[in-house]
Amino acid sequence: MPYPLYTIQNEFEFFEIVKKLNPKEVIIDNYDFNIEYQKEFKKLFPDIKLSCFDDEYKEYFCDEILNIAPFTNKNRYKEPQKVRILPPPIRDEFFIEKNKKYKKKGILVSLGGSDSKNLTLKILKLLKNKKINLYITTANKNIKKIKRYAKIHKNIHLHINQDIAKGMAQSEFAIITPSTIAYEAMFMKLPFLAIKVANNQNEMVKYLKKKRYIVINQNQIKRIKNFNI
Repeated sequence: MPYPLYTIQNEFEFFEIVKKLNPKEVIIDNYDFNIEYQKEFKKLFPDIKLSCFDDEYKEYFCDEILNIAPFTNKNRYKEPQKVRILPPPIRDEFFIEKNKKYKKKGILVSLGGSDSKNLTLKILKLLKNKKINLYITTANKNIKKIKRYAKIHKNIHLHINQDIAKGMAQSEFAIITPSTIAYEAMFMKLPFLAIKVANNQNEMVKYLKKKRYIVINQNQIKRIKNFNI
C-alpha cells in the first residue's frame, strides 16, 4: 500500500499533521526546518523521536542527526553521540542499469530539479556540437525555454521527470551538481564535472576534490568549453 502524501504550506500545518498522525518517529530533510522549529516540535511532541538530515555540521535540537556523507566527522558536531552515518541512498534502478551493456554516447546534464541558478541553458549553449542527454523536472522555472531550445537543437535529447539511472548508464560523461547525484554518478563509474551552486555543497566539494574530480563554481561555467568532453 503506498504511503499517503500530504502537502503543506508551512511548519504550523506540518505540526497539525503530526498531531493528527501521532507517529513514533518523524524524519526531517529540509534546510528551513531550523533549530527554532525543532525546539517547538519537541515542546509540542516530547515523546516523538525527531531525526534530522544534515550535511553542514549545524547545531540541532533533535534526537538524532542523520548524515549520508562517507566523509562525515562526528566530532565536528556539538553532540556526536546523536549522529548516525548512513550509506548514500542508491536506488534499485541504478543497480539494474549498471549491469546492462550500453554503447555509451553523449554528455549527461542535470543540475537539480529546479536549477535555481538557471544554468542549464547557459551550459547547453556552451556544448553546441555535443550530444546531450538532458534531465530536468517540471520544477524548473525555465522549462518552456529549455523545451524550445531542445526542439531546435537536435543534438539535445530532453528527459523530463524521468529516472536518471538509465541516462547515466548510457552516457560517457556528466555535468552535475556536487550533491546526492554525485554519489549516484560515482556508483555508476560515470566521469563527471560538478558545478557548485550553493554553500551547503562546500563539504561535498572538498570531498570530490580530494577524489580528484573536477569542481567549478557557477561563475566559471565558460571553462566547460576548455575541457575535453
